[in-house]
Parts: sequence; structure tokens; C-alpha cells
Amino acid sequence: MTQKTKANQGKGAIFDLDGTLLDSMGVWDQVDVDFLAKRGIEVPDDYMQKVAAMQFRQIAEYTIARFGLSDTPEALMEEWDHMARVMYATVVEAKPYAREYLESLKASGAKLAVATSLPPMLREPAMKHVGIFDYFDDVVSVDDAGDVGKTEPDVYLLAASRLGIKPSDCTVFEDLLVGMRSAKSVGMHVWAMHDDSSDADWPEICDLADGVMFDFHDAPSYCNGLHSSPDVSGHCVIRPLHAFMTPIRSISC
Repeated sequence: MTQKTKANQGKGAIFDLDGTLLDSMGVWDQVDVDFLAKRGIEVPDDYMQKVAAMQFRQIAEYTIARFGLSDTPEALMEEWDHMARVMYATVVEAKPYAREYLESLKASGAKLAVATSLPPMLREPAMKHVGIFDYFDDVVSVDDAGDVGKTEPDVYLLAASRLGIKPSDCTVFEDLLVGMRSAKSVGMHVWAMHDDSSDADWPEICDLADGVMFDFHDAPSYCNGLHSSPDVSGHCVIRPLHAFMTPIRSISC
């Protein structure tokens, strides 16, 4: 077994999808605009931030209550599903260097999981469309974790359990501050992905996360050209996943 294969044996990497692996938040911006416009409503400035950490049904219930809609939660979710499904399967792209980074992690011995709020009918077509589906050992959602959103650590703990990795040996990659807090609360390491939807929380994210990044070129590195550091012989130095390197702090923090 090579050094690269050993580097992350027994470590877990748990990834959010929307805004972290997938450059997809614009899909929901457009869904919100189109959905509310049909009802003669403009999207409030704080709407996306309010619903960002909620699961799908919670968003529907919140939207109905906030705007006084006569729709049922089921009708709203069906309408959103229809609007988003085609875009996730054909338009959404991976964040820069995501595929290369996942390939590197997999080759280094880490186990990989997704922890997401996306339902299967959206996440699986999107993951296959951008070419990352086969890298993961497991995919879990907040629905699998008892319908508990990312304000609690349940979905991250479920992912770690499915991987057979203890929480302290897991690194979570996330763009939502509430998710980062939850993962940190159970001893997981956290790397933050910048997304436009998290701009308001970015200063606090910078203080909380073990590292921050604007794409996966900035992620914890391996011998694959993604921020690898050459040793004196010119070869790449293998760094184990999490707690293994000085956190990268963006000049924007």
C-alpha cells in the first residue's frame, strides 16, 4: 500500500451538496423568483437566508405561513420539484476542482459521504450529471435523520455512523453556518465553502471553521496538485485529512 493510500485510512469526509459540491444555489434563487412571481410576490431580501437550513417540508410550511398562501405543503413541494428537477439534471455544475478533489480523497483511503437536505429525485440526477455520484460510500439526507434539519448534528452523525468512522475523525465540508455549528458541536472538523448565499455569515464562518475555501483548489491537500506542497526532493507531501494543516484563511475573511 502506498503512502498516498494510507494517508487518510480511517478518516471520513462528509460533504454538503447545494452550495458546497454543487454550484446550484442559483437554481433555487430562480425557483423562488418564478414561484412567488406567479403569485404576485417579490422575493424578500431575507427569504433565502431564513430557509437555508430548513428541510424541504419546513420550507413549504414556512413559505405558506409567511405569505399567507392557500397551497398545501405537498402542492408547494410538488411544484418546486417540477421546477427544479430539469435544472438539477441538466444545468447545475460542480464547484471548481470538486471532481479532482473527490478522486484524490478516495485514492488516499478516506471514506466519503454526502449529508444533504436535497431529496433523492434532485440529488441523484445532479450528482450523476456532474460526474461525482460514484465517489461516495453513502448518501444521507435530513429525511433519513428523523426529519431533523442541519440546525442539529443528526444528519452528520448519521453519515459518520454509515461510514463506520467516529465523529472526531470526520471532516465536514459545508457552506451553511448553522450546519458548521452543528458539526463542530459533536467534535467534527469543518471546512467552509464560500457561496454567495452565505455572504452575510462569512465573518462568523471564518472565525468558526478550521479552514475556508472559494473552490476545492483551496481544500485540505493531497498529492494531486491541489495545493500540494513539495518537499526538498520536489515530491508532494501527503497531509492526512483534517487537523493536519494550518487552516487556509482567505484574504476576504
